[in-house]
Amino acid sequence: MDSKSVKEFIRKEVPDWDDELIATARFKAFSGQKSDWEPKFQFWKNLIVKIARHFGVFIISPPQVKNEWFNRGGLTPLCIDHVLFIMYNEGETTRITDMVGPYSGRITQLLYKVKSLMNRSTMSTESILLEDCLVLTTLLKEKADEVIKCLSESHWNSYCVVTRNKFENMCGGQKEGYAVLSYLSGCRKGRYLSTNKKELIEGIKVSLSSAVVSGVSSLDFNTLHLIWTQEKLQQQLDVIDRRWEMSRQSALALLKSGNKKLALRHAKEMKLGTENREKCNSLLNRVEEVLSVIANAESTKQVTEAIQIGARVIKENKISIEEVQLCLEELEESIDSQKQVEKALEPAPSLDMEDEDIEEEFRKLELEIGSGNLKDLNPEAGVSDSEGTDQSLADALLNLKLADDGPGSGSGIQDSGLPAKNKESNSPMLEAA
Repeated sequence: MDSKSVKEFIRKEVPDWDDELIATARFKAFSGQKSDWEPKFQFWKNLIVKIARHFGVFIISPPQVKNEWFNRGGLTPLCIDHVLFIMYNEGETTRITDMVGPYSGRITQLLYKVKSLMNRSTMSTESILLEDCLVLTTLLKEKADEVIKCLSESHWNSYCVVTRNKFENMCGGQKEGYAVLSYLSGCRKGRYLSTNKKELIEGIKVSLSSAVVSGVSSLDFNTLHLIWTQEKLQQQLDVIDRRWEMSRQSALALLKSGNKKLALRHAKEMKLGTENREKCNSLLNRVEEVLSVIANAESTKQVTEAIQIGARVIKENKISIEEVQLCLEELEESIDSQKQVEKALEPAPSLDMEDEDIEEEFRKLELEIGSGNLKDLNPEAGVSDSEGTDQSLADALLNLKLADDGPGSGSGIQDSGLPAKNKESNSPMLEAA
């Protein structure tokens, strides 16, 4: 994170950041009762979280926060260590060293928890600034949810297996991956697994549903090996493509300079690269086919289990096939009725008009009103000035092609098909009746 970008963001979020009087009060150390400094604490806490969320990080460095983020011409907040210490005590931050090691066994994790609890009691306002990393727990949860959502978009099953390298890249780095996996392990939504086949292959099994992640099976290890092989082959393809492009550029440059001998050598390298790419691509396609078969088999297994559960429930409750069919038909009718209701509740499409069209309509309205007034000046018209004006105004409003605001818009004009003066002349008759 660039400190310059952070300071620009702070000035946008805090308009009075450069006000000397307000800044002096904010940068003072906490004193007095908690009620006296609580608003100031909330200000600094919320600002730290906003900055971290804006720049997409959930691990912060206390020295960087004090000396870079909030440095104003060499002055730093005297209360920032107290702010971080209170956030730590309230569970809004935690040290990455306090988090349970997700790559260790269950017994080691329990010992780690006991050790972290003992270390937590020794924390002080002075020692908090000596920490290299503090994890913002709220943003950690948001990042974990983001990773699960991203994995759900590319996997159809209730869980998935990914390599550790891919998982850490999705989290933003090695430390970030450690923190996210530690959180998921604590929620029983993630599990670390590894296998040793000529070299160590590490992976993460993540639950993509509300259920806890299941135990690691032999299928998970085989799937991890296939996914690891797939990534390795894809990396090899990328290397071959880069080398092929470099050979191509070199061959073209040598041909332009007239060195056909060296250009021919690069052309042979291009041909060899193309052959290697075809072989690598063929292996990659075979691995992807196997992974696709495994995914389809897992989906088929889930569907089969659901059918078996449904059949067992029908048998236990002594429900006939006719009753099931009738229930499905009623459900389908209910869905159709709901769609009709939603369609009826949809707002009527309004006629989109440009500002120029609206102004043109108003000009026409003014012209029609003006022409109506000129006609009223003619004594042969046989009507009074007020009646002629009302008639012209009503006709112009009826001809105005503006979209209605919808029913009950409060315009007060109803198109009854009668001119305004006829409506007015009908009112005495109604009163007489």
